[in-house]
Amino acid sequence: MNKSSIAKNHLVGIILAGGKSSRMGQDKALIPWQNIPMLKRVYKVANKCTEKVYIITSWPQKYQSILPTECEWLTELKTEGPLVALAQGLTQINSNWILLLGCDLPLLNSDIIQTWVSELNQLSPEILALVPKKSQGWEPLCAFYRQEIKIELEKIIYRGDRSFQKLLTEILVKPLSIDSQTAKMLFNCNTPLDLDLDIE
Repeated sequence: MNKSSIAKNHLVGIILAGGKSSRMGQDKALIPWQNIPMLKRVYKVANKCTEKVYIITSWPQKYQSILPTECEWLTELKTEGPLVALAQGLTQINSNWILLLGCDLPLLNSDIIQTWVSELNQLSPEILALVPKKSQGWEPLCAFYRQEIKIELEKIIYRGDRSFQKLLTEILVKPLSIDSQTAKMLFNCNTPLDLDLDIE
């Protein structure tokens, strides 16, 4: 990735590592995928595509040993889901764009993400997000959000809503089309059965 294009966008990454992993039965961030913890795999891709990478979590001490010392941390005050986590993260940083990633995306592809990054400069100011979209809905945890989306996040949280799908129907979003290679990249690992899938 051309560093000047990253700087022009002032793009940082935020990786969500605050979930309860209830369906998995253990912390997904620490589960190895091909001998590398999933959080570390996601971090490596994010680090290639952004200026700086933050992990937002309530328990950084769990993950510090598997990540580089230059990794930065944001405080998740309480676990209320990814939409609230993004809102909390945005109060702690200042960046034009945020690449938001779940920690359970072991097949992330930096080439695809960098192609998406190149679209950011083409977006008109009123577009607040660049998000992959499948026929059944948005893929909000591998997507780009403007800093200004914080206002809309605060509104929807104040109403008691925690749904990214709902948020993305209420703001201007540029959809990213999903081909077979992108669909594979967006595979997220939620259950023990997912760990046995041969999808590399």
